[in-house]
Amino acid sequence: MEHTVMLIFSFIVEAVILWQYTSSLFAPNRSVQIRLVLLAALYTILFLLSFIEHTGLNIICFFIVNAAFLYTQYQLKMLLAIFHSAMLTTIMGLSELAVFGLMLRYPPHFLSDAGAGLVFYTVFSKLFFFATVYFLAHLFKGKNIDQTQYDHSELFLMLITISSIFIMFTFLAIGETSSFVPPINYMVTACAVFLLLINLLVFGINQYNLKKSKDFTDMQLLLQKESDSVEYYEMLLSQNENQSILIHDIKKHLQSIKLLNAKNASDKIDAYIQHLMESSDLKETARICDNEMLNAILCRYQRQCNDKHIAFHADVRSSTVQHIYQHDLTSLFCNLLDNALESAETIPESFIELTVQKKKNSPFIVIIVINSCRSIPLYDQSGLPISRKPDKSRHGFGIKSIHKVVKQYQGNLQMYYDNDSGTFHTIITLKQFIPQ
Repeated sequence: MEHTVMLIFSFIVEAVILWQYTSSLFAPNRSVQIRLVLLAALYTILFLLSFIEHTGLNIICFFIVNAAFLYTQYQLKMLLAIFHSAMLTTIMGLSELAVFGLMLRYPPHFLSDAGAGLVFYTVFSKLFFFATVYFLAHLFKGKNIDQTQYDHSELFLMLITISSIFIMFTFLAIGETSSFVPPINYMVTACAVFLLLINLLVFGINQYNLKKSKDFTDMQLLLQKESDSVEYYEMLLSQNENQSILIHDIKKHLQSIKLLNAKNASDKIDAYIQHLMESSDLKETARICDNEMLNAILCRYQRQCNDKHIAFHADVRSSTVQHIYQHDLTSLFCNLLDNALESAETIPESFIELTVQKKKNSPFIVIIVINSCRSIPLYDQSGLPISRKPDKSRHGFGIKSIHKVVKQYQGNLQMYYDNDSGTFHTIITLKQFIPQ
């Protein structure tokens, strides 16, 4: 019974160590739920195979399971997955051999009980395994195996593991010279278990806090970008207003030119006219829709599409987006058109079509974006596309921003790829009300 319990404990700890190692180094291509289920299933198989009590078979299965998990759940090539699996298998085996040899050479008296000895051996070997894997993970991070920012301050956490190993050696040294009577021997063994759990818990909490901090920073950058975009489009609206004022005042400018002409001041007339012609207020702006902010946004992307030889067509029905706040308009349509533009810009004779209309007999508006797309995108568990860019930690927030606006207006978001036409479709419904 004790042997079975320690086997379960060993495989749980090894699974947690593998999870920590892979999460800190590699970019996943599956959701957290899928990875957890697969990891639990694979290590359950390892646990069942361990009852065969064939050491060689257990080692081979451990290697195959880790390689399969790395290759299928993370963005790794087969050879790299095999390399890391082989390294983890080797470290696991050497940690167990090292602790086993140490305890044979210096048998502590307080481990004369078989149960306590098995617990102490298991915990000590797994602590060695964890310390070595954590150290290697930080070495690989320093060599930029993944693209996430590496924080050298995390190395100070190694002091916890080093201190734990020192405490274990101290227990062994005391046990070699002294005899602990029950329940002291069981208390010492329990202390070893708690030491390992403390190490796993501290490093797990550290990884969680780092992820939350990174997500918060990225979201703040996204909000700053959206704020800057709103200011940019408000500046365009101000320019349009100045243009209207200039056109209104054109009569006064003509009267001034007439007075200069009466004085035969041709040079001053030329300079006056040149100044007016170069004014940004006289630059022509297209009229795509009746919402000033959205019109400024669409004019900008229309110019970008013209520069990249992408056919751009927008059909925005009257009074469809008046209930949407300006910062939400900026966030929603800029991210939609950014993604469409990026997808279509490398395709010959590509196009982007935007339609905004009210759904009949309902309080909803429908936004449809159809754009040329060369390849079938990858999707997450929510059915939303995943960024194909190498550094996924810096991308994918555009989709999250779109989803945030859709949720705020009690709407629905659907994205899919039409393989027959080679186009990507985004369909959004938003409720016409002012969100609180």
